[in-house]
Amino acid sequence: MSARLAYAALFVLALPALLVAWAIRLDTVLALPAYGSVAPGAGVAIAGLALMAAATRDLWVHGRGLPASPFPPERLVTRGVYRIIAHPIYLGAVLVALGVSLATRSAAGLWIVSPVLALAVAAFVIGFESDSTRRRYGALPAPLLRLPDDSDAPPSAIERAAVYVLVFLPWLVLYMGVEYLGVPPDARSTYFAWDRSLPVIPWTEAVYAATYPFVSLAPLAAARKSELRRYALGGLWATAIIIPLYLLLPLVAPAKPVPGEGLWQTLMTWERQYDRPVTAFPAFHVVWSCLAAQLYTARWPRLRWLGWPIVAALAASCVTTGMHAAADVVAGFALYALVACREAVWRRVCDGAEHLANSWRETRIGPVRLMSHGIYAGLGVTVGLLIAGALAGSQNLGWLVAMALLAGVLGAGLWAQVVEGSPQLLRPFGYFGAPLTAIVVALVAGFVDADAWLILVAFGTGGCFAQAIGRIRCLVQGCCHGREAPDALGIRYRHPMSRVVRLSALGGLPLHPTPLYSMVWMVLVGLVLLRLWALAAPLQFIAGTYFILVGLGRFVEEHFRGEPQTSVIAGLRLYQWLAIAFVAGGAMLTTLGPTAAPAAAAFDPRILPIALIVGAIHYVAYGVDLPGSNRRYSRLR
Repeated sequence: MSARLAYAALFVLALPALLVAWAIRLDTVLALPAYGSVAPGAGVAIAGLALMAAATRDLWVHGRGLPASPFPPERLVTRGVYRIIAHPIYLGAVLVALGVSLATRSAAGLWIVSPVLALAVAAFVIGFESDSTRRRYGALPAPLLRLPDDSDAPPSAIERAAVYVLVFLPWLVLYMGVEYLGVPPDARSTYFAWDRSLPVIPWTEAVYAATYPFVSLAPLAAARKSELRRYALGGLWATAIIIPLYLLLPLVAPAKPVPGEGLWQTLMTWERQYDRPVTAFPAFHVVWSCLAAQLYTARWPRLRWLGWPIVAALAASCVTTGMHAAADVVAGFALYALVACREAVWRRVCDGAEHLANSWRETRIGPVRLMSHGIYAGLGVTVGLLIAGALAGSQNLGWLVAMALLAGVLGAGLWAQVVEGSPQLLRPFGYFGAPLTAIVVALVAGFVDADAWLILVAFGTGGCFAQAIGRIRCLVQGCCHGREAPDALGIRYRHPMSRVVRLSALGGLPLHPTPLYSMVWMVLVGLVLLRLWALAAPLQFIAGTYFILVGLGRFVEEHFRGEPQTSVIAGLRLYQWLAIAFVAGGAMLTTLGPTAAPAAAAFDPRILPIALIVGAIHYVAYGVDLPGSNRRYSRLR
């Protein structure tokens, strides 16, 4: 009972209070646009509370339990609001956060706290709760609001409606969110001189506006569930890729002036009032049109010849109405091609990862063994140090080198010795030791009047790319490997020297390519940090963002890992608990001060040879050992 009360106090009292305090503090640190008023904000918050209350009642009445993951209900609840949506309490919590932010006009609550809460909820569901619920109750029935399955049966009315709720609505919220966030101060136009000079043709507004019914009516035309599912997933993937691009790339396409007067000019003027230039590259008009045309031509194959001319006309109208530059349209087609071929693209990427995972090479010189995978550790550190040096300036290079050596070798090595060391793993390395050691070095730098925040944040930003490249070493060595996965997602380790083959029974089986997942996520995190740096965000906020995003990604990644030596504590893997600590600690770091990130320094070529030397040292640490010795630190495997 005491554990249940503590859990309730944490999530009903402490967590909401901490989120409110976080938003209040961030509002004094960040300059973000504020929106909202009491009435609409209160309406959203009340709707969220009502949804949470209804879900809690359903759990109590139908499941004989309360909403607490460690203390699940006796029975699986599939009635009430759970019949409609799968996670009503989490959705309600996010709605409450959004509603309170709008009602109080808290910019930080709207743009930072609520999105982080939504990401944390998604990470928890993917990284723990879904599989935990499935293990406890067996196969889970699908709620009413779900995407259709991949069958040839005709979709139901509810499945068609679900596309509007689960695909169009999130897209609209995120799309409008980017627009209301505003034009960044360093925005650059996507117009070239030649298309900037193209005239606006008013009557083509009729073609441009036709995109809206063409796209929005497409779910009603689907004859098979598989076609509707392909359309919905395409829209979700396009949203997941393009929205971050809007935020990461400061590219805009200001609408051209409307020439003259008339019906089409009036419609063009009205549309420009509700559209901002930040959602231009790539053009969603083009992506949605292509997805809709794919669905229509699947429904009426005899009209296939008409589909792509319609898409071409809709795409051309983006330019002739002055709403988009030609580059936006080209990028839209490229993005559609990526989304449409995403399974094949991912399979090729996985095939490349599998090739690397079985590419072990070694050379022996007497008692010394030189292994190929250490090259990736050295290359990653070299690249990371070059990026960090460009951000912090060559005057801080000594501290950055100290961080790289102490964190990347000593800290990571000591951490792994304490947590994972064994007779079979005489010289392992653990990621979590590196950032903790970097923080210690930064504290020392601060005591001697160096710019500790600048050094730490520059090192962390470069470290994202260092870790992404270094994960190739994990692929080759076989560490950080995943658990069993479907063939479409997995890679197979077959090399006899791979840790997967030598130390587990997973050799030859399809496994989640968790090092690849980490590579993709860390590159994204690094790009986010670079973007915040370019916007002169506070260094403390950038540091906190690093820990929040790394923590969220690592929580999910750990769920798909298959290393048997990682301990499990209270249902979560050890590193998932550390990931939670990263998120909480990162939130606190974001509030510590308003020190704006300086402009990046010009590249100093003197940094390159030093970075190469540090990279060579890391190669020795991660790729050279004494295979005939059993002394601690002597062997890498």
